Amino acid sequence: MITAKARAVDGPGKSFRKAEIKRRSLDTHDVLIEIKYAGICHSDIHTAHGEWGAVNYPLVPGHEIAGIVTEIGSEVTKFKVGDRAGVGCMVDSCGECENCRKGEEQYCLKGNVPTYAGVDKYGEPTQGGYSTHIVVTENFVVGIPDSIELDAAAPLLCAGITTYSPLNHWEAGPGKKVAIIGMGGLGHMAVKIAHAMGAEVTVLSQSLKKKEDGLKFGADHYYATSDPKTFETLAGTFDLIINTVSAKINLDAYFSLLTLDGTMVNVGAPGEPLSLNVMSLIGHRRSFAGSMIGGIRQTQEMLEFCAEHQIVPQIEVISADQIDEAYERVLASDVKYRFVIDISTM
Repeated sequence: MITAKARAVDGPGKSFRKAEIKRRSLDTHDVLIEIKYAGICHSDIHTAHGEWGAVNYPLVPGHEIAGIVTEIGSEVTKFKVGDRAGVGCMVDSCGECENCRKGEEQYCLKGNVPTYAGVDKYGEPTQGGYSTHIVVTENFVVGIPDSIELDAAAPLLCAGITTYSPLNHWEAGPGKKVAIIGMGGLGHMAVKIAHAMGAEVTVLSQSLKKKEDGLKFGADHYYATSDPKTFETLAGTFDLIINTVSAKINLDAYFSLLTLDGTMVNVGAPGEPLSLNVMSLIGHRRSFAGSMIGGIRQTQEMLEFCAEHQIVPQIEVISADQIDEAYERVLASDVKYRFVIDISTM
C-alpha cells in the first residue's frame, strides 16, 4: 500500500482538512502518478456538498489531475517512469460492453468507475486528485504533450474534454454558427476550442462584464442574456448551442435561438430538474441533447488538438489551504477561469 497526503471533506458544509489516504499497491497494468496539480471543477463542489446524491465520506475530490509517472506495473506498455501523465473523470470501466469497445468508456453499460466517490474493481472507494499520489490502470491514463505546462493541463482533463467532445461530435467548424452559454471554467474552454475548429462563435452570458475576455479567447460576438432584446435579435441563428452552466435556465428561450435542425447540448449539470415545452423543439425540428466528458481515446485527441492550437485554460494556482475559499469563489462566479491546486503545498 502507498500512503498519500490529501485534503478531505467529511460532509456537506464541512471544511477541508489534512488527511492521509491509502493507494493500492501496483497491479500489473497500474501506473503510479505523483500528482503535481489538480483542478477544481464545479462537479467537485456538487459532490462534496452532497447535491448529487449520497456520498461515502470522507471524500477526496479532484478529477483534473496532472503529474509525473513514478512507478509502473510489470506489464505496463503505454507509459514509463518520468512520463508526464494525466487522469480525468474516470479510472476504469468494464472494457467489454459495446460502448467501451467503441472507446466511449464514459458511457460504459455497466457504469464507469469515477475518479472519486466511486467504488473500484477491488471493492474500495475511489479518492481523487486533491492528493499527492494516485494509482490508475494504464488504459485510463493519458499522456500530456510537452508543450502544455502541467498546471494548465490539469483542467483540460475535465473542462477541456467536456467541451471538446460535443463540439467534435456535432461537427463545429467552418460554416457553423455556435453559441456558448456561460463564460466560466467550461465556457471559456468551449469558446477557445470552437474558435480553433473554425466555427463562428457567440457567447451568451448574463452580463457583458467578461466580453473583453470572450472576444480575446476567440468569440466573434458576445451578448447579455439579461437583455430581452438578445433573444429577439438572435432568434433562429445557431446550428449548435453548448450550455455550460450548472444552473436552472429557461430552456425554451434558448431553443428559440436554434435554426432549423439546430441542436442544444447540455454539459452543465444543474442540481435540480429542468423543464421544457416540447413545442419549442417540434416547431423547427430542433434537438436537445446531453454530453458527458469523452472517452480516453478522445481525451488524448483533445490534448493533442490543444497542443497543436496552443489552447490552455486561464488558471489561478492556489495552495491546498485555499480550497474552501476557492469553492466559495466558484459559487460566487469569482474566478477567471479555473482554480488549480499546487499539490506541493499538501
